[in-house]
Amino acid sequence: MLLMGGDRVEEAVAHAAEVLRAAADRDWSAAAGGLDWSGLQTAEHVAGCLVAYAGQLTGRATGGYVPLDVTLDEGTDPEGAIRAIEAAAGILAAVVRTTPPGVRAYHPYPHGSADAAGFAAMAVAEMLLHTYDIARSLGVEAEPPEELCAAVLGHLFPHVSPAGGPPWRVLLWATGRGDLPGRAPVTRWRWHNGLSLPAGPVSLCEVSPAAAADLAAGGTGGLAWIEGGPFQGTRGAAGRVAKSYADGVHRPEWGLYALVRAEDGLAIGGMGFHGPPDDEGCVQVGYDLAEGARGHGYATAGLRALSEWALARPEVTSLLGLTDPANTASQGVLTRAGYTRLPDRDTAWAYGMRRA
Repeated sequence: MLLMGGDRVEEAVAHAAEVLRAAADRDWSAAAGGLDWSGLQTAEHVAGCLVAYAGQLTGRATGGYVPLDVTLDEGTDPEGAIRAIEAAAGILAAVVRTTPPGVRAYHPYPHGSADAAGFAAMAVAEMLLHTYDIARSLGVEAEPPEELCAAVLGHLFPHVSPAGGPPWRVLLWATGRGDLPGRAPVTRWRWHNGLSLPAGPVSLCEVSPAAAADLAAGGTGGLAWIEGGPFQGTRGAAGRVAKSYADGVHRPEWGLYALVRAEDGLAIGGMGFHGPPDDEGCVQVGYDLAEGARGHGYATAGLRALSEWALARPEVTSLLGLTDPANTASQGVLTRAGYTRLPDRDTAWAYGMRRA
């Protein structure tokens, strides 16, 4: 299972501490890997990131970073720096475990916020990559567990095809630290935290490929679900996201979103796109709700917000929804969301919306 949480943070810091302690008796004053920082400065940066991420979540920061910083005491040696990373990771792991569902806090990339799983994933990436940077300059091996690297890729790099090499080599390539056969070197990169769209009584939360794979396999996708959820259509959509990611054709934002109820943070259904816009700028929408959440206007509110977001994108000219002729509830959702009836598509009733 590739989900992100406190356990992953602890797994990453255990790896980092083991690697770094193997070189604690060496000179950490040299530049770490390809960075401008020394080994000690890089370790300080890692500890600072972990505490900052915890502070973002506990402070419920929405407009920027909480104004705090972490510095190593003057004269701190490598062993002290390692202990600082361990302590900071312990704080973050505890915060991630106790942050309520639905809480998001400020982070600039790429949509201005991240949830607890996102901060956990970023922390794991910081530890794996900067441990590698320090270890490379000290001449020790630093390859992390394969599944941990795959979890980072599936959460923070959904735009990167996992094919082409072991997960660790792909992660190094994706962050400008290595080469992969047949792929151009990466000189600029950003990781991806899932998009969250407010929609009145619900929010639409982008489902990462890692979470989609868990949903498709019968798990929760890291979400707390209403009784009876997720419905089968959501699991099917999650399977398509997982497959497109594995095939290297997934495009972030154009996949599955969980509908999360604002009043209690419970996921009640799935909504999203069947893929990115086609050559004519048309993108197909789909949705389903757990039975206990139907009849309250949640799907209509979600579809309005999702449609408004999509039509504001320059590559989108129109939206398409298809329903079974007997599915009057689905037809009502489309109509109330502003879609109009189109000619039938084979045996399905078609509804569409165009950019004004």
